Amino acid sequence: MLFNSLIFLIFFPTVVLIYFLLPHRFRWIFLLIASYFFYMNWEPVYALLISFSILSTWTCGYLLDKTNNVLRRKTYLTISILANFGILFIFKYYNFINETVFSTLEYFNMRWEVPNLDILLPVGISFYTFQAVGYTIDVYRKDIKSEKHIGIYAMFVTFFPQLVAGPIERSGNLLPQFREEKKLTAANLSAGFKMVLWGFFLKIVLADNLGMYVDAAFNNVENHGGTTHALASFLFAFQIYGDFAGYSLIAIGVSKMMSFTLMTNFRRPYYATSITTFWSRWHISLSTWFKDYLYIPLGGNRKSKARTYFNLFLTFFVSGIWHGANFTFIIWGALHGLYIVIEKALGLGRKKEKNKLSFNVLINIVITFILVDLAWIFFRASSLTEAWEIITRIFTDFGSQLFIKWDIFFIAAVSMMILFFKEFTDEFYPKKFELLNNKNLYVRVFSMALLLCIIILLGVFDSDKFIYFQF
Repeated sequence: MLFNSLIFLIFFPTVVLIYFLLPHRFRWIFLLIASYFFYMNWEPVYALLISFSILSTWTCGYLLDKTNNVLRRKTYLTISILANFGILFIFKYYNFINETVFSTLEYFNMRWEVPNLDILLPVGISFYTFQAVGYTIDVYRKDIKSEKHIGIYAMFVTFFPQLVAGPIERSGNLLPQFREEKKLTAANLSAGFKMVLWGFFLKIVLADNLGMYVDAAFNNVENHGGTTHALASFLFAFQIYGDFAGYSLIAIGVSKMMSFTLMTNFRRPYYATSITTFWSRWHISLSTWFKDYLYIPLGGNRKSKARTYFNLFLTFFVSGIWHGANFTFIIWGALHGLYIVIEKALGLGRKKEKNKLSFNVLINIVITFILVDLAWIFFRASSLTEAWEIITRIFTDFGSQLFIKWDIFFIAAVSMMILFFKEFTDEFYPKKFELLNNKNLYVRVFSMALLLCIIILLGVFDSDKFIYFQF
């Protein structure tokens, strides 16, 4: 069930109404049923996988709390990690590794006849698997007590707003909220609605319109010159931002309307002044997950410089693998790992960002964006060959005839100007140009009405995907 679908526009108000009409002690049952219905709307059989993830991590967490024996605790944690990442491996990486081995051995005239598995990647499996495993690690570290009520824990894993594409929540933040008696308030409804409204703008106006041009270029690499690919690569940076940040904001807003608080997942990433700060602004729930559960356990920056550089690079390399079973994602992750290591070695990216606009800040923003955008080419291309072909054409054929779609260009210009104005003012003048949160009621209402009109007039309402659903 997509957020931008008619069925969700019926589903969500119904869930909110029934949820708040029910006595508190019954709400978790209804919300769990609603979350399963939301997820099973894609493929009912995959509810078995998420149920296995719930049962295995809850059981291991329960057993971890029952013993202080070091060996047993490590055994329970290992079982939880292997069971859940094992399923993730089978569905997401088995065929990729099998085909890679086949191609490698074929090059040396050797046979490999292990068949691929005829399976589809379950929606959201990378997100809910990481969230569930994170819970087990938290219990193992004794950061939290295990949740004894399996139904409440199941709600933590399946909570429908953030189930399929995050934010990847922490047990310490979201899990206790399911025991609280939530109240329907005008303040939460208003705040959540404004998030949802801006999220829909990012998704169906900005991202989906840009996507039509980006797809036309990236899906026909050989038919376009360097100028077109340069523009398409530039626009893809905003397409993926609008798509993923839009989904995250809708999820956070929908939760807020139900009086649940989810973590911020994006914070104006293209105003970052270094790659290091970019990752403190982009997909924050994932970057902090890797920091807390991979980078720090590897030793973080507590070891030698060489070990610190290795830990940083490996963390981003694994992040690339998390994003998809393709060498393009691996290179994307490796590039960011290389960027971070170089920044660290040169002593760059250490300074705390200040929300003051200056020439130096502007230069750093531009350089950071160019590096990020270059890496996005590998992220979007279907193969390394195509990614290299696009980069080659950009640098050798720039100035060639531009592929133009004037209707998309018009909408892109309008939507990107709106995005630029809002994020520029939020970044550098946060209290002077607030519109959706303006103190004046008439300004707030007019701003929301205008944004709603823009969504209705310029939005793409037949898009059936969010980019990050494939991960």
